[in-house]
Amino acid sequence: MKKAKKVKTKSRRTTRGRSASKNLEQRIPYQKPALRSDAFARALINAKSCVNNPESLQALFNEAARKAAAVPREPFQDNWSYLQTMLRLIRAYHRGEYDQVSSDALLWIVAALSYLVDPFDLIPDKTPFLGFVDDATVIEFAAARTRQTLDDFMAWETAMR
Repeated sequence: MKKAKKVKTKSRRTTRGRSASKNLEQRIPYQKPALRSDAFARALINAKSCVNNPESLQALFNEAARKAAAVPREPFQDNWSYLQTMLRLIRAYHRGEYDQVSSDALLWIVAALSYLVDPFDLIPDKTPFLGFVDDATVIEFAAARTRQTLDDFMAWETAMR
């Protein structure tokens, strides 16, 4: 009977270990300072109120599009095209042209754009060389979280042409 108990305990530990490592994998992106900042928390709160308010969503889109046109591309590297896709998706969603986006994906995208336009984020944009690194980190995070949504949207755009 003791052997069965030991096996059972060992089995539980293995399961817990897998769960713990799985949970850790899900939390790793939050280890980056920009994602743990008060500015990102504000962006999420702003996104929650903005998603269901067409006027706020339009204002955010306008401000984010202006900001994206003015920021250097280098910090964004491979995620520059996803930033542009986020903007187009928000515009199409706001216009009612595209609605195949989950509420979670929409929230992450809107939060990332809200962070982008926040002048008081973790590293102020006026800081030479580093001002957009945190913005790029948040865009990278949102792109990773919503990659399938963004890819589906790009496929939809291509089919509409």
